Amino acid sequence: MRPLHSFLAIAVAVLWGVNFVVIDIGLEHFPPLLFAALRFTLVAVPAVFLIPRPAIPVRWIVVVGLFQWAGQFGLLFTAMYLGLPAGLSSLVLQAQVIFTVAVAAVVLGERPGRRRLAGIVVASAGIAVIAVGRGAQVPLWPLLLALGAAASWGVANVCVRRAEAPGGLGLLVWSSLVPPLPLLGLSALFEGPDRIRGAFSFFAPGSVAALAYVVVLSTFVGFGIWNALLRRYPASAVAPFTLLVPIIGMATAGVWLGERPGAGELLGGAIVLTGLAVLAVRPSARRAAASLSTPEGPPPGGALRGAGAG
Repeated sequence: MRPLHSFLAIAVAVLWGVNFVVIDIGLEHFPPLLFAALRFTLVAVPAVFLIPRPAIPVRWIVVVGLFQWAGQFGLLFTAMYLGLPAGLSSLVLQAQVIFTVAVAAVVLGERPGRRRLAGIVVASAGIAVIAVGRGAQVPLWPLLLALGAAASWGVANVCVRRAEAPGGLGLLVWSSLVPPLPLLGLSALFEGPDRIRGAFSFFAPGSVAALAYVVVLSTFVGFGIWNALLRRYPASAVAPFTLLVPIIGMATAGVWLGERPGAGELLGGAIVLTGLAVLAVRPSARRAAASLSTPEGPPPGGALRGAGAG
């Protein structure tokens, strides 16, 4: 990746790391499914009247809306509402790297190679350690929901890459039209009309600020840049940048919310980050040069699109 694009990917990771504490603040007032529905309603309207629909088949807009928005954030917000701490949520969600690499290998033919397969195995072992050592204060059910959110994001990353929308903003806005109605329907079913009415009976300044953050900074800025990078580079090259998210997320949660992870969570987190680091580390310059110089290696013009081969 070009240095500017690497910097943008790091900036997105910082925005998303802080975002978990912001979500926790928003959930103090809004029930989770309603909070997610409001987020994407405000992303879509009025921007959908100002930004042209991306020149891609409608099915990709629907699929991205379902997986990247409704699936990921409906599950994540619910997991956090049910007791998964903000810092731990920021870590578990990065299992999306595992799902992204795996799905990209099947759907896009971006073969991960032995190095990235090793990273997947190590990161998966870290998730298992977290599940075992989560302690009585972190129920298993929210952890599984967060893993479901990570899987949904991984599928969405590959869909964004496959759709090849000409720019990230149009796909972001138009795909945000998809989740509000399903999420509102689920909110009415599981959270109930009384809780929905209660959320609109008054507005706490902190919750309104949290909603503004997740709409403007996390979604428009963060995912706008993210989707643009996925359009330009292999999914397996972009996704590992999110290994910075749990570092920022857990540090922010420790300072703002006073969260202190247990020994099992710290050990599992260290293993996950090790696995993600293996996924992110580039091959040595000598090996990369050798792969380009051999007849079997990709031509220079195809090196970028084939970077997922490790």
